[in-house]
Amino acid sequence: MTSFDHWQLPDGVEEVLPGQADVLESLRRDVLNLYRSWGYQLVIPPLVEFAESLLVGLGEDLDLHTFKVTDQLSGRTLGIRADITPQVARIDAHSLAQAGISRLCYAGATLHARPRTLFASRSPIQLGAELYGDDSAGADVEIVRLMMATLNLAGLSDITLDLGHVGVYEAVLKAANLDADLERTVFDALQRKSIPDLRAALAGVDGPMAEQIIALADLHGDDAVLLRARDIFASTAPDALAAIDTLAELAADLRLLQPNLTIYFDLAELRGYHYHTGLVFAAYVPGHGEALANGGRYNNVGQVFGRARPATGFATDLKALSLLAARPEPEHNAISAPDVHDPLLLEAVQGLRAQGEIVISALAGVPDPRCTRRLVESNGAWHVVSIDT
Repeated sequence: MTSFDHWQLPDGVEEVLPGQADVLESLRRDVLNLYRSWGYQLVIPPLVEFAESLLVGLGEDLDLHTFKVTDQLSGRTLGIRADITPQVARIDAHSLAQAGISRLCYAGATLHARPRTLFASRSPIQLGAELYGDDSAGADVEIVRLMMATLNLAGLSDITLDLGHVGVYEAVLKAANLDADLERTVFDALQRKSIPDLRAALAGVDGPMAEQIIALADLHGDDAVLLRARDIFASTAPDALAAIDTLAELAADLRLLQPNLTIYFDLAELRGYHYHTGLVFAAYVPGHGEALANGGRYNNVGQVFGRARPATGFATDLKALSLLAARPEPEHNAISAPDVHDPLLLEAVQGLRAQGEIVISALAGVPDPRCTRRLVESNGAWHVVSIDT
């Protein structure tokens, strides 16, 4: 029989200990207050739903990442959410069903059947915001700005914004007219930016068209990328030009609001390709090998819930964000209270806690090691003094 240590956790599933948990929770509250100040309303979707509702119309990727269990009451298959965004789309389309623009935000646990990347958590706390009912560039700009404000609130400043647009890929692949199997192979190679694999996959495709697809893998960098893309696709995939123009306009709008923003264009970035319908974006910071936050436009996901809506949004993992946050753990500056039954002492303790102080009862007369101060009685009243006094 294989021995088992009962303290072990599954790979990719972690606990958050005191200190770091304080940082995480403080950040969660501050970020949700930030979203509230921008007009975003908090929603709390359920952790578990019927799998067909949780996954309908959202592609194979989300299905593979979703844990599924059998409901003991109905016998139907339940899914433990791997992504909160589709749930919020359902709330907007069906549960709220309000006219006009709606702004919703959320923070909650998710669970992944497999890690999205090699070192990613399988139990992230997803935090994000979604804007429904507006298909304008202004909505995209607002969402990107809110994502950047989220990272700034965490104390992060050296941020690179990665911009892409699935419309470029769609226009080029439409012009190439590849079969479904070959398109899947090309898609996978583009995500890895593997030009040898692309050349091998496209060996039987018309030369100029194959070269244009391969060119996508190299179209990443500064603003010059957009100029190169226009030259490459102008004659054979003209539908790509509208997406390229959208990226240029969005970058210009963002720079007006944040002149020092570092923007990196990646026209082969297809994160959530079967999910998104236009702009895709991600934020990177030094010392973190993957996107810290990402999002994009995903129009009409709500159609399966009865109402197609323009939609754009972003999400981040609050656990990862809290580990990078430039926030110190709370200082050990609590107050020790003697473990005695005294109405005046109880009143003093309640008053201090109401002021935000941490007051810990000294059970068995032993002060908690976090305490640097203590309550002492003098002349019929309780006073706070240094623990060394």
